[in-house]
Amino acid sequence: MTQFTRRSLMAAAGLAAATVLTPMGALAQSGQPIHLIVPYGGGGLIDGLVREIGDMMSQELDQPVVVENKPGSNGIIGATLAAAAKPDGLTYFIGATGPLSLNVLLRDGLTYDLDSFEPVGTMMSGPLTVTVPASMGVNDLDELKAYADELGQPLRYATLGPGSVTHLFGKVLQDKLDVEMVDVAYADNPSAVVDLIGGLNDLNFSTPISLVKHEEAGDLKMLAISSPERHEKFPNLPTTTELGYPELVSSFWFGVLAPKGTPEAEIARVSTALQNAMQNADLQAKMNNVGMTPEVGGQEAMQAQLDWDKDFWGTVITENGITLE
Repeated sequence: MTQFTRRSLMAAAGLAAATVLTPMGALAQSGQPIHLIVPYGGGGLIDGLVREIGDMMSQELDQPVVVENKPGSNGIIGATLAAAAKPDGLTYFIGATGPLSLNVLLRDGLTYDLDSFEPVGTMMSGPLTVTVPASMGVNDLDELKAYADELGQPLRYATLGPGSVTHLFGKVLQDKLDVEMVDVAYADNPSAVVDLIGGLNDLNFSTPISLVKHEEAGDLKMLAISSPERHEKFPNLPTTTELGYPELVSSFWFGVLAPKGTPEAEIARVSTALQNAMQNADLQAKMNNVGMTPEVGGQEAMQAQLDWDKDFWGTVITENGITLE
């Protein structure tokens, strides 16, 4: 008959517990670093905010959180790497409107789609503005429509390229105002703003933080912001809803997703740490100060954002027959 000592029984119990934990939480206990794949280059505004959030999450998880910048191909490189990563709870993707939703909706032949990821939680969103040269003498969206009707030729609006949020937002504005518009692509927003000030374009859909100094100088006029409520940083800027165009509420977002198949326990653990970090008052103040809106939400909130993108932007893309190679 086999004899069991107290030590052997404790060892057996420990082995059993480890066996139970292995599928769900062994990696969480291991101290291995969690990797956040960011589909943008380092050193920018979003990269800095993600790193700050990652540091806060690391403290709560008692586990290193490492940011990996994987820029290129409008975010496709980073998204592709994240989707193909081992679903072990150690790799997550900082998804965004363009790299994830719009690429999937606009492009055939990608190795990933929306179902390649599990939602983890939301981080922040950025509103757009409808902005015109101050010399146009227009003060709201109805006056913009009247100006366009009288002009007798299409309004020119700057975009950050075909399929970008700015390109698609212009299509929505054109439809809701019932005016003709033509898009003009730019490599970056500063170049577009220079041409807007110079009167070479009629409209710009940048974030308010990038335009406020030009408005203060009397060069530009921000007519409306596309958020559902007025932004804390720009309390005097009316929303599109206030001006009678609730259909123009839209923004670009950033959130966290995991490769498909990542254990639910790991997703829940990281989601909780993310939401706790996002409730930090100093972090929220920093986001508001640069024109972003903090978004505190878990898996359901992130999934709801993806569903909204599919419905809203998907409809815009389909109705306008927009596709990208």
